[in-house]
Amino acid sequence: MGFNFDFDLDRELFKELFNHWSNLNESHFAAKQLSGGITNRLLKVSVEEENGNMVHVTVRIYGPNTECVINRDRELQAIPHLSAAGFGPKLLGTFENGMVQSFIHARTLDASDMRKPKLAAEIAKQLKSFHQVDIPGSKEPQLWNDIFKFLKKASNLTYDDCKQQNVYNKISFKEVETELIKLKELTGQLEAPVVFAHNDLLSGNLMLNDDEGKYPSKDEQYHFFRHYLNPEKPNEVSDNDLEALYVETTCYMLVSHLYWGLWALIQEKISDIDFDYLEYFFLRYNEYKRRKNGCFSLAKSYLS
Repeated sequence: MGFNFDFDLDRELFKELFNHWSNLNESHFAAKQLSGGITNRLLKVSVEEENGNMVHVTVRIYGPNTECVINRDRELQAIPHLSAAGFGPKLLGTFENGMVQSFIHARTLDASDMRKPKLAAEIAKQLKSFHQVDIPGSKEPQLWNDIFKFLKKASNLTYDDCKQQNVYNKISFKEVETELIKLKELTGQLEAPVVFAHNDLLSGNLMLNDDEGKYPSKDEQYHFFRHYLNPEKPNEVSDNDLEALYVETTCYMLVSHLYWGLWALIQEKISDIDFDYLEYFFLRYNEYKRRKNGCFSLAKSYLS
């Protein structure tokens, strides 16, 4: 999809960030909007240098008011350490409402890719390494702080559109709060380790050089777990360790539905991206309710 590139404004940005491009005129720059982002806007900017070489960078433009739900300082602190460990693009520069990063020549995965045994094993191996990256700063878990912050913000919104407001008014935030409290109590009994997590590791955020019912089966999850727990000798992972991780991830899957559901309500209010965030809230919350009883029964059986 094309993007209306404001050259006079944006070339000055690139001049400031990259001195070696300061003498290039408009004909050396081209920009294209990348699809998929529902929090930020992503642009691929191509620059033809004076020697004829083509350089590609990614410009990430933050969605309006996303600093309300994303700690940008923490994000900028983490990116260089993750990049040094081989994860994600390199940070090339920052500006008031975004950043410039190196461009990764790869395709994003889709849900069906993540069920392929070879790919699942590689993702598990890389995720294990990601969780072991030492990021400076607080090691206190942020998940529950963030999700209750989302709840507070999401439960005090008003929408200009009457139809949106009517849909929003049907949400029982007291019910959501009750579910969160029960989930926090349940997951607290699992003693899950605290790691630096991506927190949005859906298929579209995974890259590979090269609609329904796509949640992996238990066997597919166990295959993934073996390669996460012991990448070098996956077949030596014990049944007890597999079961423990299965229960842990199943419970936190429920947390994910509530986390991103509440996030969506806030995005509906603050984002100018064309996406039905209200519908997304109900999609995630209904999936939470559909899976809740089975997940709680599994955890309580395991803990008893």
